[in-house]
Amino acid sequence: MEDIVIVGAGQSAGQCVVSLRSGGFKGSITIIGEESHPPYQRPPLSKGYLSDKVGIDRVYTKPESFYQENEVNLLLSKRVETIDREENIVLLSNGDSVKYKKLVLATGSRVRKLNVAGSHLSNIHYLRDIQDADDIKHLIKSKKKLVVVGAGYIGLEVAAVATESGLAVTVIEMAERVMNRTVDPLISEYYKKLHEKHGVEIHLNTPLEAFGGTKSVSKVFCSNLALNADCVVVGAGILPNQEIALDAGLKCDNGIWVNEFCKTEDDNIYACGDCTNHPNKSLNTRLRLESVHNALEQGKTVASSLLKKNIAYNQVPWFWSDQYDHKLQIVGISGDHDKVVKRGSEENRSFLLFYLKKNKLIAVDAVNNPKEFMICKKLVANKIKISSDYISDPSINLSELLS
Repeated sequence: MEDIVIVGAGQSAGQCVVSLRSGGFKGSITIIGEESHPPYQRPPLSKGYLSDKVGIDRVYTKPESFYQENEVNLLLSKRVETIDREENIVLLSNGDSVKYKKLVLATGSRVRKLNVAGSHLSNIHYLRDIQDADDIKHLIKSKKKLVVVGAGYIGLEVAAVATESGLAVTVIEMAERVMNRTVDPLISEYYKKLHEKHGVEIHLNTPLEAFGGTKSVSKVFCSNLALNADCVVVGAGILPNQEIALDAGLKCDNGIWVNEFCKTEDDNIYACGDCTNHPNKSLNTRLRLESVHNALEQGKTVASSLLKKNIAYNQVPWFWSDQYDHKLQIVGISGDHDKVVKRGSEENRSFLLFYLKKNKLIAVDAVNNPKEFMICKKLVANKIKISSDYISDPSINLSELLS
């Protein structure tokens, strides 16, 4: 019997192991992952790794030797099919089983696949894992005309890398603006113009209807136009991998339901990362987050629970996206703001948007301003009340608000 079995080998699983060992846990740990790789970071897959600026060694959260040195058993290229909660056993697709004392579900998420005519054609790709990134790298090096379906972070990051690699790129998006769900219209328009300046053709309010071709994709049919393409990348969102938890009778609702200590309804089962629906005290709500920060912090929370330290998860979420020479950083959730205040200017290619609700700072978007963004993370966490005129004045040092 293993003391701790972790299902999933993503960033949250890797952080959980690091925190357990650094916290003094001496028991046995087994990680079961579907891929052939040890725990790794996903963000570089659409950024530095895709552009060949970052090698595979820098994508891994820890070198493979770390797991040997810390006596962590890696069961890679293995899929968990079933959890037997009565016997404390996970059953694998190859018929093997692993018994556990405590189980951690770090199953992550999967891409939302399209169900339109022609979806079966070759050279239509999604980006979620290293193999996906390697396949898209090959396309970028061998093809000429890329159509990206979806103008979210992944779609736009792939568009930027492909454009800089010399491909003709067209992006189609069914919404009325790029990054529609996550940023203010001002930032949407700024990034639309940024991509167009680099030669990307963007079509908004343009739902996909079908793909055309014989064996490989050659056409992309939309409601109002048809595009030529010799390769396609789809970025249509992701879904939580909650099925094995649901089949085991655990509560799931847009993710595996956990408490503030990342524990499920079963005292022997925890969950962390993209797969969880969790309470967030800072935001005063339950939600599921798709972010590196959340994955890492929940990995730490699970470890603290298993070490009987019980440190509740209470983090303000933050995200980032690299497109060309631009870094977009976001802290907080801006959805229910009642005022937006700008600091800086688009002309200088560096500005911030402050989202206020009843004069309280709830979120910040920063474009090419990592220094002030670090201060803003603390300001949002502190939920400070603030004057619009004060924060919009670039001569004011934001760090003064921390005192």
